[in-house]
Order: sequence, then structure tokens, then C-alpha cells
Amino acid sequence: MNKEDKFASKAKEYDALQRRLVTAKAIANRIKAKINLTKDMHLIDFGSGTGLLLECLADDIGKFTAIDISPSMIGILRAKSIPCKLDIKELDLTKEDLDLKVDGIVSSMTIHHIKDVQALFKKFYKMLKSGGFIAIADLDSEDGSFHSVDTGVEHFGFDRKEFIDFAKEAGFTNIKIEDATTISKPHKEFGIFLLTAMKK
Repeated sequence: MNKEDKFASKAKEYDALQRRLVTAKAIANRIKAKINLTKDMHLIDFGSGTGLLLECLADDIGKFTAIDISPSMIGILRAKSIPCKLDIKELDLTKEDLDLKVDGIVSSMTIHHIKDVQALFKKFYKMLKSGGFIAIADLDSEDGSFHSVDTGVEHFGFDRKEFIDFAKEAGFTNIKIEDATTISKPHKEFGIFLLTAMKK
């Protein structure tokens, strides 16, 4: 567990930025277009934050387990009314294990905060049921100007081939990567991709 909550100062106003809501909806729509979500599914939202992504997907599934290391961001999520079963875990999945087998793992704009992405992908693979999926959205390679505040940034986005290789090395199949959306900031536009893949 991180002793310092790097998102503490951002949590209360996090959902107020319209750009974040638009991005979450765009990513959710791409996931829905790629994955047949059903009411009997149990998904993990890794790096759930305040729950923007899972809010956009909750009508289509049965249960979400939200995982995040920030107690302040999770506090915002706990106060929300989510239209599916919701279990919230405040933990660092890179350092701790969670005894779960789920149908899918989704994540939005979190992986660039993870130092050892390959190890995380292998953990994702183990946590999925046979036939389960990952749907992960993150930044294309950028110059480091996306974040104005360092909230534990480990990667300035990703080369898409490198990201595909993480999934291949972990054992995933049917790997696909595509444009998800664009985030426009005053100084620049940043591309966001969505990677989807399956466990055999």
C-alpha cells in the first residue's frame, strides 16, 4: 500500500473536468464495440479511481470489482450509486495478490503509472477465467507533457507494438489494438489506444 496518496489533492474535483467524462465514455463505447458484455459477467476495473469507466459499463454487466491504491479516489467512488454489484478493493495489485477469477479486466489511463507492466499483464492473465478478456486503454507515446503534476508516472505513454508484446508475452491471444479517442489539452492533443486480448 502506498503511504502517500498522490491523488489526494485531485480527488474531489476529478469528475468535474468534462474532458475526463468524455474520455471515459469514448473508451467505454470502444470496449462495448469490441466485447460482448453480459449481465452474468464479473469484471475488474484496475485503477478504477472515482469509477468513471465502470459507471459507463455497469448497466451491461453483473458485478465490478474496483481496484485502486488511492483512498481519496475510492472515497468518491464509494459515495456513488452504481447500477451493478460493486466490490471495492484499496490495494496495490503490483505488490499484493487478489484471489479472484473474473470474466474480464478493464483499465483506463492507469498502466503508464505501473513500473513493471509485463509482470502486471502476467498477473492479469492468471486472474482471468478461460476465455476471459482484457480491455486496456492508455496513452500513445508522448513527450512527457501530458501530466502537469507527477502522480507517479512511470511511462510517457507506450509504443503500440511494445504494448502488444506485453500481452503476447503474458500468453494472451486474439490481440488487437486500435484508436480509442483523443485527449485535447491546451498545448497538445494526445492519442489514446485500446488494446483487447483473450485468455485461451
